[in-house]
Amino acid sequence: MIRDEISVSIQTLRWKCIESRAYSKRLHYGRFALSPLRKGRADTIGIAMRRALLGEVEGTCITRVKLENIKHEYSAIIGIEESVHDILMNLKEIVLRSDSYGIREASIYIVGPRNVTAQDIILPPSVKIIDTTQHIARLTKSITSDIRLQIEKNRGYIIHSSNNYQDGIFPIDAVFMPVRDANYSIHSYGSGNEIQEVLFLEIWTNGGLTPREALYEASRNLIDLFIPFLHGEEQNIDGMNKKKGSNMLPFPLSHVLTDTGGNERKKIAFQHIFIDQLELPPQTYNSLRRANIHTLLDLLNYSREDLMRIEHLGKESVEQVLEVLRKLFAIDPPRN
Repeated sequence: MIRDEISVSIQTLRWKCIESRAYSKRLHYGRFALSPLRKGRADTIGIAMRRALLGEVEGTCITRVKLENIKHEYSAIIGIEESVHDILMNLKEIVLRSDSYGIREASIYIVGPRNVTAQDIILPPSVKIIDTTQHIARLTKSITSDIRLQIEKNRGYIIHSSNNYQDGIFPIDAVFMPVRDANYSIHSYGSGNEIQEVLFLEIWTNGGLTPREALYEASRNLIDLFIPFLHGEEQNIDGMNKKKGSNMLPFPLSHVLTDTGGNERKKIAFQHIFIDQLELPPQTYNSLRRANIHTLLDLLNYSREDLMRIEHLGKESVEQVLEVLRKLFAIDPPRN
């Protein structure tokens, strides 16, 4: 009996993408499987993943529009077929992708008559439009349309008051949710004490992220939520630390810095430490993300010279990264 339980527990969990489809630019689908799991674990993981996918994955959208000499949302604009309200609703439908945080500015400057689509938006370099055919407005006369847009990256949604209009500035109800829907199902096999489960996850996105990217981000966010329980300081009710003078790291390093498991064990550990846990400056973090560096293992594949060649990552930022590696992991990346 004990031997059977041990044989089940040491099996390595593996996941794979079973199906991946792009029905359109704004509808992507992915189906994933995780196994083998002990009885009951699939439901635990499935509930948490579905909540994280629907509520914790970040998205980018237009949050504010500025129209000159317009006082009200339901105003009509001479020479434009749509009302202000219709234009705002069309802008709300535009799906964006961005690796940068903070507020970004965009604009539309068009001379009619002509149709205005998402392709006509002048964007900052860090933002991309998923479907450039999205209709915005139709100019029926020879007039100039000058629209200013505010773009943000966030999570969840923000509902604005319908009366919060000033100087032609119109807030848009922002839905920062690239995951349209997420479901999970469980398949059980075996009998008696050897029952195991397979967890199937289905993810639909709006194209701002692929289902695989959404799964990765949701998983990372869940890991970040549990890190304080692993190595955070316990606090009393009054908020004071129970242990004083200890400098606890925001992630487990005992299994990383010891060589009991060899290089392969270290690689697995490094793969589960994400760069957002290193508390790097936002600009440095964003530059690494844009270079597809997401984990400590990814970072260690770069030499000092390789890091210097990353766009927008200057010498000072590279030194900050190297200092973190030396301080937390006693690691100094090799030179080419």
